[in-house]
Amino acid sequence: MSTRLLSLLFIASVFVPSCTPAPHVPDLETVAFVDVQRYMGKWYEIASYPTFFNATCAATTAEYTLRDDGTVRVVNECRIGDPSGRLNRIEGTARVVDEQTNAKLIVSFSLFAQGDYWIIDLDEDYQWAVVGDPKRSTLFILSRTPTLDDEIYDGILGRLSEKCYDPEYLRLTIQATSESD
Repeated sequence: MSTRLLSLLFIASVFVPSCTPAPHVPDLETVAFVDVQRYMGKWYEIASYPTFFNATCAATTAEYTLRDDGTVRVVNECRIGDPSGRLNRIEGTARVVDEQTNAKLIVSFSLFAQGDYWIIDLDEDYQWAVVGDPKRSTLFILSRTPTLDDEIYDGILGRLSEKCYDPEYLRLTIQATSESD
């Protein structure tokens, strides 16, 4: 897929919520603080809300690199269809928009394709994270490894319900069985 097409699909997915919260749903809370330097590195997508831009993806990863100007280089990769499929890659930039917590960022993949990236749950050792947006239209469960312990995953699911996310919408991401990538 071209970068332009991926950008358009990203925009569409951000503005088409998969779960519209009722008017009485409280504002989405983020974690209290994110050490941006510790957050950098490679993350594996464990599960996500299906969107146009990830519908055919497997072995999805995100790599974050802190730049000298304080922005973050974002490289998202996935394999089309299955872990041995054709590589699909898109690069973008993230910037912190809440410097008190560092938990609210805006990610841009082009001038017109940007979206909220809010860290709403985070392991104290930065081994897993949960990312969403204030409209609750996107959701990503990330891990430093291609798999996540069932007990940890179940705990995350329980907390998602408390944050007015519907875990039923999650799609597990097929990851490669080896670290050969």
